[in-house]
Amino acid sequence: MKPSTLLTYPDARLRSVADPVEVFDDGLAELAGDLVAAVEAAPAIGLAAPHIGVLRRVIAVRPSGGAGVRVYVNPLIDWASVETMANEEGSVAMPGVSAEIERPRCVRVVYSDLDGRQGIEEAEGFHAAVLQHEIDQLDGIFWIDRLSRLKRERLLKRFRKLGGRTSPSAFLSP
Repeated sequence: MKPSTLLTYPDARLRSVADPVEVFDDGLAELAGDLVAAVEAAPAIGLAAPHIGVLRRVIAVRPSGGAGVRVYVNPLIDWASVETMANEEGSVAMPGVSAEIERPRCVRVVYSDLDGRQGIEEAEGFHAAVLQHEIDQLDGIFWIDRLSRLKRERLLKRFRKLGGRTSPSAFLSP
């Protein structure tokens, strides 16, 4: 997988809801391998399959601490803390811009591995934010949707100045 195969904003697939994985086979393992390679080549902290043009519920995340990239199939946040925290977020699909996003500080994620075995992971802090960011992507929520309209418009203006391909109304949601 080459970084050039990553979708760039405002490709509509970045705002599409990904389909659940129902078959755990060699095709899924190949998708996971492509996604891991894309994370490592980007370099990125995490990517969702829609970033490489595949609308399937698969994410790959590089945990803090230097461990290898982990793959989560059909991840779902089944609990989130009331306590929140802000982290600087961005996307390989929108290089050169970032903004502070407030999210729950802790989450519990239910997922499957590549063999279809269920797992549960509790995460906090930055790792929790990364998981939420990538799961949002699977739900068709692009990270800038978490900004106020004014902050989103300013960020899009900055992105255009950097040579990003958007129109003034691209991806503006209420």
